[in-house]
Amino acid sequence: MSAELDALRAAVRAAATELGGHDLCRRLDPAGPGWDTRAWSILAEQIGTATLGLPDSCGGIGGLDELAVVAEELGAALLPVPFLSTLFAVQVLVGAGSAEDVVSDIAEGQPAAFAGLDRRGWWSPDHLPFTASENSHGWTVSGHTPAVPGAAGSRWIVTVAATPDGPDVFVLEASADGASISRVETLDLSRAQASVTLTDTSARRLTTGGSAATALLPALDLACIVLAAEQLGGAQASLDATVRYAKERRQFGREIGSFQAVKHSLADLLVLVESSRSAVTRAVEAEDRTEAGSVAQAWCSDAYRTVTAEAVQLHGGIGFTWEHHCHLYFRRARADAQLFGGSAFHRERLALALAW
Repeated sequence: MSAELDALRAAVRAAATELGGHDLCRRLDPAGPGWDTRAWSILAEQIGTATLGLPDSCGGIGGLDELAVVAEELGAALLPVPFLSTLFAVQVLVGAGSAEDVVSDIAEGQPAAFAGLDRRGWWSPDHLPFTASENSHGWTVSGHTPAVPGAAGSRWIVTVAATPDGPDVFVLEASADGASISRVETLDLSRAQASVTLTDTSARRLTTGGSAATALLPALDLACIVLAAEQLGGAQASLDATVRYAKERRQFGREIGSFQAVKHSLADLLVLVESSRSAVTRAVEAEDRTEAGSVAQAWCSDAYRTVTAEAVQLHGGIGFTWEHHCHLYFRRARADAQLFGGSAFHRERLALALAW
């Protein structure tokens, strides 16, 4: 870890603590976008998280190292901000290479979301929810997708739509005529999702010749690694909280952490967390992000679910209460397991890539 990364980690952690961390999830306006606008403004505009991983021409700084550090801290705090959704959308735009004005707007703090993944949380040219058509005024996009993270409250919507030439990347303003975006209720209280319906909505075509995959797949690989870092942060926070509770909670005249069964459970969780850290570290440093990202996502998704489920059990009855934070991490872990393919999908992807 360099001094710059340490400083970035400290800044994000301090901001998350000052803003209220996971307590913000309970205080969100039910009629709002599902994320805290003040928290996103501080992170994006004051700390500069919206510029991470972007080209120099758009004011970008840092790379995957910085993204992983920020993601880990946000995952630990469960701060309800559109970090991952905006990052994914803007990386697709960067890959398309023809929307610097939109990328610069996002770098200044405007949120964005990507609509176009299939039910697996991945992308397939055979399952495109949107179609595009050209007229005398340009391109329009129509279609529907039921659950898009970060779409409510975003200024920009990035998607892939079917054209006569094949799937291409499009970008449009969320406020454009024909665009209907409505927040939907989900298990995860810290990462809002929304239904996106487009009806002949004007959009800008960014790729041609059905070349969407060249922009989308590298963005998906990067998003998998960043999500794994988020999951690592959440798993570590859950473990830390459970260890503290085991040292404080007394039963039968002694701390429950002194019982051998509890010690063994916590030791098993520590192995899962440290293995997740190794997977994320390897993925951040790897040249082949496709293989390393799938390994990290396959491992961290399962590890996060196991750690949070055991954390609830080891907290006992209090772990199930609304006021306690255990269920928030449990909910996030379950929802994360459906993003960007999930562990079973990535294991299958690895098996096919390695020709097993």
